[in-house]
Amino acid sequence: MGLFTRRKRDTAADGAPEGVVAEETTAEAGTTQHADTDPRRGPHDVADEPDLGKRLDLGALRVPARAGMQLRLEVEKKTKNIVAVTLGLSGSAMQLQVFAAPRTLGIWEELREEITASVAKQGGTTDEIDGPFGRELLARLPVRTPEGQTSHRPARFVGVDGPRWFLRAVLTGNAAVDATAAADLEAVLADVVVVRGTEARAPRDVLLLHAPGRAAAPAVPPTQTPALDVTRRGPEISEVR
Repeated sequence: MGLFTRRKRDTAADGAPEGVVAEETTAEAGTTQHADTDPRRGPHDVADEPDLGKRLDLGALRVPARAGMQLRLEVEKKTKNIVAVTLGLSGSAMQLQVFAAPRTLGIWEELREEITASVAKQGGTTDEIDGPFGRELLARLPVRTPEGQTSHRPARFVGVDGPRWFLRAVLTGNAAVDATAAADLEAVLADVVVVRGTEARAPRDVLLLHAPGRAAAPAVPPTQTPALDVTRRGPEISEVR
């Protein structure tokens, strides 16, 4: 299910990608303070938070380390580009993906309408609610049970419009429906730093990531913005120690 795609005015190559797979990785992580104790609540732009600190350098994203946090990189099959990261913490998961955005206009309001329509087309439902990062969507996504029946899995879509970038977070597990369970992942999100770069990019172009502690490989230009299927179960997440 593609829940984030370019519009035709942004590219001539619309359509579903060949697929995205998960690449397991491990990295060194320590214990840090929750971001809620910092009055400068993020996510941040690198211009405002230039120091890496105790964050993992993933390229376009710098993610704060947490003891016991799990990390999985999402790789687009066709280009082998790393297009997203999924973090596991306290029994829940959060997928992060960052995109280029217009200089003067946010895109989250527009995208909420697109996600709502896409979920409805799949047979799911959404509610627009107020969250700690502003307006967000609580979706109930249709899934097939092992018994062959159709059930629904909750997912929270959180969007943050930054300076020439847009960050999307998708929370699943207990964090999608329980505020207490969501607190740890929300604190991680509030301390994320986005490294947009100075390159000219079309709105909704994905900003590529790399494995922690590794230099970014030369990017294969994507033919379109990847659209990730948040209903699909990926490989087990490797624990970050």
